[in-house]
Amino acid sequence: MQQIGRVLITGIAGSGGSYLAEYITKDHPETEVHGIQRWHSASDQSNLESVAEKIRLHECDLNDLSSTVLALKSSKPDVIFHLASHANVLASFTYPHAVLSNNILSTCNLFEAVRLLEMNPVIQLCSTSEVYGQVDPKNVPIREDCPLQPTSPYAVSKVAQDLLGFTYFRSYGLKIIRTRMFAYVNPRRKDIFATSFARQVARIEAGLQKELCHGNLDSIRTMIDVRDAMEAYWMAVLHCKAGEVYNIGGKTTISVGSFLELLKKQSKVPIPTRLAPELLRPADVTLQVPNTDKFTMASGWKPKYDFQESVFNLLQYWRERVKAEPLAS
Repeated sequence: MQQIGRVLITGIAGSGGSYLAEYITKDHPETEVHGIQRWHSASDQSNLESVAEKIRLHECDLNDLSSTVLALKSSKPDVIFHLASHANVLASFTYPHAVLSNNILSTCNLFEAVRLLEMNPVIQLCSTSEVYGQVDPKNVPIREDCPLQPTSPYAVSKVAQDLLGFTYFRSYGLKIIRTRMFAYVNPRRKDIFATSFARQVARIEAGLQKELCHGNLDSIRTMIDVRDAMEAYWMAVLHCKAGEVYNIGGKTTISVGSFLELLKKQSKVPIPTRLAPELLRPADVTLQVPNTDKFTMASGWKPKYDFQESVFNLLQYWRERVKAEPLAS
């Protein structure tokens, strides 16, 4: 396999970036891992505990071009994994300006810094299945040429990032590979339904809350383990073509409600549930099933983690963490 000398991960302390750092330091120890984190970041630094001695962090706000330039000058990456974003779909309806300005400006600054410095790294731009919006069932499984119909401010920001990537490839020759990730099982990201459910189940088991609150249970998702997702990003920079876009996703398709039932069956106690209106989106995306043939053919990648194992690990992760939470008074 081709070796990569030095990588830079934006959003390295986040839920995805930290798993990517763990994957690279473990499976590709010959690669030097650098990461960008904002000096005022709210990311959970505990995400990096296992790799803290193996990576180098650069304080940088991607919304500030000058600090972005300095971070790139210092890190000199051969590959950039651009994962940094405000990624909470529901919150983007409440704070659309913050999400749009952050995600679009930060991505533009990163590309501009690379261009101005005349650097030539491979850039993996982490996009999302949310860019497709509510897809006509006739277009499912979703291919990369499916029309982009974003349904949330977050999705609009990711469409803008996606198109900026293509623009900088066509206009300036930046080696940008766009990947559109579908739903994943990620224990460190509390705002996605799977993790929220697991955390609440663990809290109910521990006597920290009485009932599990949920939003729409009818949506259909194809799930992948976050560890498989991060390996896929690595395979993308090795095997995929700049200027192209690739869907990445798992093999298990399941409704949100059925996922909740899996967790309830593994629970040690009964789990009362309640529909919480505040968790319903003004507009929802209810059918996300990918066609990943293009990525599979280009990279040879296959998911390794069994879905049931991913669900079990998710619940165990939160069982351990709620032990540190105080009992409600």
